[in-house]
Amino acid sequence: MRFRTLFASTAIAAVATIASPALAQDGPVRACLITKTDINPFFVKMKEGATAKAAELGVELSTYAGKVDGDHETQVQAVESCIAAGAKGILITASDTKAITDVTQQARDNGLLVIALDTPLEPIDAADATFATDNFKAGELIGQWAKGTLGEEAANAKIAMLDLTPSAPSVDVLRDQGFLQGFGIDIKDPNRIGDEDDPRIVGHDITNGNEEGGRTAMENLLQQDPDINVVYTINEPAAAGAYEALRSFGKENDVLIVSIDGGCPGVKNVEEGVIGATSQQYPLDMASKGIEAIAAFAKDGTVPQPSEGLDFFDTGVNLVTDKPVDGVSSISVEEGTSRCWG
Repeated sequence: MRFRTLFASTAIAAVATIASPALAQDGPVRACLITKTDINPFFVKMKEGATAKAAELGVELSTYAGKVDGDHETQVQAVESCIAAGAKGILITASDTKAITDVTQQARDNGLLVIALDTPLEPIDAADATFATDNFKAGELIGQWAKGTLGEEAANAKIAMLDLTPSAPSVDVLRDQGFLQGFGIDIKDPNRIGDEDDPRIVGHDITNGNEEGGRTAMENLLQQDPDINVVYTINEPAAAGAYEALRSFGKENDVLIVSIDGGCPGVKNVEEGVIGATSQQYPLDMASKGIEAIAAFAKDGTVPQPSEGLDFFDTGVNLVTDKPVDGVSSISVEEGTSRCWG
């Protein structure tokens, strides 16, 4: 059973403003970037992309972040602040993709363009547009790679699923379900984690997307089955924690770990054999394209359109590994290093 967790906060964290020459209209175009935290390298790179593009286009940018991953109330307050400040648009990576929709609708009702970055809102049309990695494809790529790497032994795999949080935001569900489908497992309801009945799945546990959580989740699942030989992880910090737990049991050489993100530490862990393969996403592009969209909306009301065949704008994903598998597209660790972040 999965439970919904609510987080509370009373103050808006990490606010920064970049003032630049106004666009050719009445007053400056104001935009907001709201991320889950301001310490995760993924969001640091996202802020870098938004900042650079705002300076280039003459957009006045304010940035906000939760105190911790899952700090929903701080994000609500940030949206309210952006409405009050007269922003033309908001870029947001929501901690709670369902609960945030009430306040994002308030923003839209007040004439703001709302763009979800990386993590689609639920439902996805609760935002005017979504700029994101195809997170299902990112999971599918590492699932296909793991299955191809194991070969015939994939039929006998024992899989640990290290997910994100109890609230299961859309990014959590998409990556989890993509991996399972890529591995060849019937995912039942693609919008739900944990309803599959394939005996190869030892279990699911949560990591909160950090190393400590990955270590604890891995330890918990090893207690259920010490013969786990495949580990899916929601991101690379969780993968690093899982590896440390496996190493403490002397099992680090017996288990295939796969992950998603493509940060520089994660790509380095692929190079060093800690992670077998990771799917790399591009947060700088997400945010810079989001600022471009807000500028266009402020100029003439243009609303960004999704990529062909999708319900979001796809900012790209690549599998990074130095052990390619036939039929699974990938790039080398060298190329992944040249494109990594953090």
